[in-house]
Amino acid sequence: MTDRTRDEGGCKRAADQRAALDGLSRRAFLKGAGGVAAGSVLRSKVDAARAQDSAEAGLEGEVTVEFMLNGAPERVKVEPRTTLLSALRHHLDRPATGTKEVCDQGNCGACTVLVDGEPVYSCMTLAVKAAGTEVRTVEGVAGADGLSTLQSEMWASDGLQCGYCTPGFVMSLTACLEKNPAAEMDELRAACSGNLCRCGTYTQVFEAGLAAARAGKKPR
Repeated sequence: MTDRTRDEGGCKRAADQRAALDGLSRRAFLKGAGGVAAGSVLRSKVDAARAQDSAEAGLEGEVTVEFMLNGAPERVKVEPRTTLLSALRHHLDRPATGTKEVCDQGNCGACTVLVDGEPVYSCMTLAVKAAGTEVRTVEGVAGADGLSTLQSEMWASDGLQCGYCTPGFVMSLTACLEKNPAAEMDELRAACSGNLCRCGTYTQVFEAGLAAARAGKKPR
């Protein structure tokens, strides 16, 4: 094939492509593109509806959740969407009402409990997530012989006013002191960074935590 033949073939293909483009009007192009876009939107809406239906279907009925609560086995039947806070306060034969419901949005820490030794917001934790774990509430902090060291220091330091935030602070500090019985002030304050006191008793709360740490004992 000569160079001239190749050039003529290339020119013919280019001419054919231009003719095809000339035959595609701007209106036809927009109409086709609109159809594709509409189809995409429709598919998105269908997919969203299916996802919502699936989510709602997953929330139907009840499930049985078993866990240890303050050292004793507990079994509760709840909807999958039930929070641990609600399960503790409203679904037990002996409700653990020491865990307070205040903001119910994970902002204040009043509902703090320990799950396998770690502090969590029970208002933001599903009850089903507690299955097979050890849950500890403020009712489980005191021992058979009385208040824990931390609780005694909270009382001595006047570390509470209205009392709604107190269980959350006790649980956060308890977790901290059980990990490090000799925790310093900075560590105690960091442990309570997710707890709010609207009455402003932070100074007394931290004094109580520091006094418990200086006692060199783990909270019961």
